[in-house]
Amino acid sequence: MDTSRLPLTRDLVLVGGGHTHALVLRKWGMKPLPGARLTVINPGPAAPYSGMLPGFAAGHYTRDELDIDLVRLARFAGARLVLGAAEHIDTAARLVHVPGRPPIAYDVASIDIGITSAMPDLPGFAAHGIPAKPLGRFAARWAAFREGDGPAHVAVIGGGVAGAELILAMAHALKSRGRLAQATLIDSEEALRAIGETARRTLRRALTGHGVRLEENTRIASIEDSCIVLEDGREILSEFTTGAAGARPYGWLADSGLALHDGFIRVGKTLQSSAAEVFAAGDCAHMDFAPRPKAGVYAVRQAPVLYHNLRALMTGDPMRRYRPQKDYLKLISMGSREALGERFGTALAGPLMWTWKDRIDQAFMEKFRDLPAMEAAPLPAEHTLDMEAALGDKPMCGGCGAKVGRDALLGTLAGLSTGNRGDITPLPGDDAALLTTGGVRQVISTDHLRSFTNDPVMMTRIAAVHALGDIWAMGAEPQAATANLILPRMSPALQARTLQEIMGAASEVLQQAGAAIIGGHTSLGDELTIGFTVTGLCPRPAITLTGAKPGDALLLTKPLGSGVLMAAEMAGEAKGEWVAAALEQMCQPQGAAARILQDARAMTDVTGFGLLGHLLGICEASGAGAELFTGRIPLMQGAAELADRGIRSSLFAANQAALPELKTSGWQDLLFDPQTAGGLLAAVAADQAGELLKQLRAAGYPAALVGKVTEGSGAISLSA
Repeated sequence: MDTSRLPLTRDLVLVGGGHTHALVLRKWGMKPLPGARLTVINPGPAAPYSGMLPGFAAGHYTRDELDIDLVRLARFAGARLVLGAAEHIDTAARLVHVPGRPPIAYDVASIDIGITSAMPDLPGFAAHGIPAKPLGRFAARWAAFREGDGPAHVAVIGGGVAGAELILAMAHALKSRGRLAQATLIDSEEALRAIGETARRTLRRALTGHGVRLEENTRIASIEDSCIVLEDGREILSEFTTGAAGARPYGWLADSGLALHDGFIRVGKTLQSSAAEVFAAGDCAHMDFAPRPKAGVYAVRQAPVLYHNLRALMTGDPMRRYRPQKDYLKLISMGSREALGERFGTALAGPLMWTWKDRIDQAFMEKFRDLPAMEAAPLPAEHTLDMEAALGDKPMCGGCGAKVGRDALLGTLAGLSTGNRGDITPLPGDDAALLTTGGVRQVISTDHLRSFTNDPVMMTRIAAVHALGDIWAMGAEPQAATANLILPRMSPALQARTLQEIMGAASEVLQQAGAAIIGGHTSLGDELTIGFTVTGLCPRPAITLTGAKPGDALLLTKPLGSGVLMAAEMAGEAKGEWVAAALEQMCQPQGAAARILQDARAMTDVTGFGLLGHLLGICEASGAGAELFTGRIPLMQGAAELADRGIRSSLFAANQAALPELKTSGWQDLLFDPQTAGGLLAAVAADQAGELLKQLRAAGYPAALVGKVTEGSGAISLSA
């Protein structure tokens, strides 16, 4: 039986992308549970690996090497990834709250959000300090500071192993660039008290060798912009102050209703919390049955047990117990490519220990860099001759990449007639139709998208913005919309949850655009498809494709590249940060841009036919040509790199066939890339272009002047 077609019946939600959850996602991708819909919630598209943070701070690793790409990992696991920081879990209603979206329902949940080293009680730290955890913000700020110029003063608050590792790494990085003026490690008690005497002496020698000033049994009065003020009145210079003092739980756990120990979630031997359907793992959990210090080794070894027990709770199988080891090998970085190893009081230090630590860390990260390829289902032994050609050599894209090509669509529509209706004005080439009712001009359009992200809220926002594009492109004001939805097969409970998410997101986007959503139609099918039929009112003559004149400037309000990026994401070839940025750009409404461009002579939204295909539509309808300035065309982050590597959307070939005389290659193939919820392309009077461009950028659009209208009907040329 094809398990991918079985109905979804249970929601499993992973809150946080910590080490345990990352390993669970990997195991899930290799063996998913039929009937379970998996969701992972994380503030960003990547989860930094804490074990390599000191090496990154020292300059031994790049930023990319530090990150687990959750976008790629979620795609491999078949999970939807929600980018946002959870702020509350309602264990009574079984809902996880994430700002800016409807609550996410769960049947089973697990929390692995790590810890923070923020110090809210320390005056000035929030304004001038940078917590070492969460790692993402620290890594970005340190990378910028490390590459600066001139003498530098740095300080770490917290004299445990983590603080010592960090200050040694920072001192090494600055010293190797000739910038180190002073590095200081500060602790309110004796430093390095959690490790054995031999290891403590070794680390103290390393601190001295790197020129680190150690301030023990010293309390801090406040953190200032360029110094730390101690309670005894002394000042320690520091332009970069970070905190690595202890492990602090996230504050929102206090309102979770879960049993806590010093703010951490109490779990039993099965890793279940006081609410049986909620698990916790990693540093945010406190093991009541066997208390242990916060260390990544426990998080990693919890993963197989958590993976088994999450499935067991949904299948009724027996659970397993987690048995933590009594001690573990501590491998502590010492700034340069040396490390200290300690276990059971025995300590060894030197380059060999660094090599060992590096191999362990790299082996862990390799699990996520080299995800196993899951084989596609083979074709039946007997099939039609052209089956393989029709399937193609890659999966069909979602969004506009899944649409029919320009020539096929326009060829079909050309034979249709509006009959003798005088209240319909034909607009050749436009996606919307112009209606006249009681003297009121109204435009109507419909559009739907095959899902390319497993998050129905994100997909709904993009689909709504995409459908409204035709209304905005004609200078109309959005009026009303109906939804047309196909949901994958799922239980009635999951249907209700999904519809609530979709309609909540749709209502938000449409109301912000000035329209009302007045109903819709639903059905069940093989995959999620979201569409909207929208209407708009024209208080002034509609902007069509027909008014462009030679000499007009061509303005584009959004960058290109969504088709290539989504195709690459499906294949596991796109960086998560690129995908996240592209999704955000696709969600950007074009209403404000349309109002700025209300005097455009011709306008269209750039969607499935790509920039060149939609420009061709303006040229043919206006009886003009165009010249595109390829060097000025804005591109989405990562799009050019992916195009240069030969990645293309499945609609690319059909779009390219519309203009066979234009020979492009590499990144310039993005001119044919199908866009989903793309920008507006407007032909405007040349003397107005500068001011309009200024207004668009002030309104938050990455707009650009990308070409000009020329003589010659349908003739398009490219220039640098």
